[in-house]
Amino acid sequence: MNLFAEAKSLVKKNIRDYGMYIALGVIIIIFTLGTDGNFISSRNISNWINQTGYIAVLAVGMTLILIIRHIDISVGYLCGFIGAFSAILMTQAHFPAWLTILASLALGLCIGMFEGFLVAQVGVPSFVVTLAGMLVFRGLLMLVTQGTGTIIVPDDAYNAIGNGFIPEITKIGGYNFLTLLVGVLAIIGLVFSQVKNRNNQIRYHFEVLSMPMFIIKLAFISAIIGYVVYILAGFKGISWTLVIVAAVVAIYNFALNKTPFGRHVYGVGGNAQAAQLSGVNVKKITFMVFSSMGVLAALAGILFTARSKSATTTAGTAFEMDAIAAAYVGGVSADGGIGKVTGTIVGAFVMSSLTNGMNLMGVDISFQYIIKGAILVLAVVFDITTRKNKKAA
Repeated sequence: MNLFAEAKSLVKKNIRDYGMYIALGVIIIIFTLGTDGNFISSRNISNWINQTGYIAVLAVGMTLILIIRHIDISVGYLCGFIGAFSAILMTQAHFPAWLTILASLALGLCIGMFEGFLVAQVGVPSFVVTLAGMLVFRGLLMLVTQGTGTIIVPDDAYNAIGNGFIPEITKIGGYNFLTLLVGVLAIIGLVFSQVKNRNNQIRYHFEVLSMPMFIIKLAFISAIIGYVVYILAGFKGISWTLVIVAAVVAIYNFALNKTPFGRHVYGVGGNAQAAQLSGVNVKKITFMVFSSMGVLAALAGILFTARSKSATTTAGTAFEMDAIAAAYVGGVSADGGIGKVTGTIVGAFVMSSLTNGMNLMGVDISFQYIIKGAILVLAVVFDITTRKNKKAA
């Protein structure tokens, strides 16, 4: 099989996975041309990544929720409330940034555990539990901010989480050396992991890409990583937001693909009854997923508040919709049981690129909502169609 035929077959077999990457590439090209190159400027790329951070973190947690066939519509206002909670701890209780972050994450965990208990143990539908949570957290957010309407966060260490960048040790030709080093290490790590994974697949007689196609794939991905790092190194470097998002993605990608917990999550999403009969504790998995969602919602709230340097009464509005949209666009199946964290991150960048690009082009906000809604519907239709085609084949 020649390379072109192999590439065509590869795309056809994995159209659900590759479709989102193609869509992101098309969007970038359109907005680059439509903004005379401003979309891919170093400043905008850096801002785009930081603007996507809190939604990306939220979408990772939502991916697990949707995989096990549940929903959580409370996370938006939970983000806003915990952001306000952290602001109050620093401005009124005078907590240091590190203690504030720990307390906020702990509160998110407790809330996630409570919602998970109601869904898993009591048996209340997740939509009802999280709808109630959305109303409660919206009320709490209004309650804690009603005095001033906006709580300014003066702590530089806290705000650096959403606006700061990794240290600049030195520069090489005007580029941040540490950022370039991180990029090189990331590419080396990618190559090592992909080679190891390919060797394991060969050992167990799984079908793998031919060596030339494998090299082309690695070179393409490495080139993208290298280009992004190069752009960032020429501006202010890698942001702490990107570091946090990368850490979250790495942890959850490992958990879903390399641990019994991940296999159980997919098992519960595929068929909860069959998973239960196979010895999987469905209630425990559901409880853990909702608990995890609470922690990630808290982290997203911290990222958003740090980036805004304030907590407001409108914080968190529609965040849950952005997270759900990112997960579906990123390949999570509407029927549950299917989804990848890496795909969700691409979905988050697809949705945020639409907002960023349309803002640069001066598109009216009303049309932005219409376009993003249409993209979401198309993503779900694409998912359903590809699954039907696979079954027919």
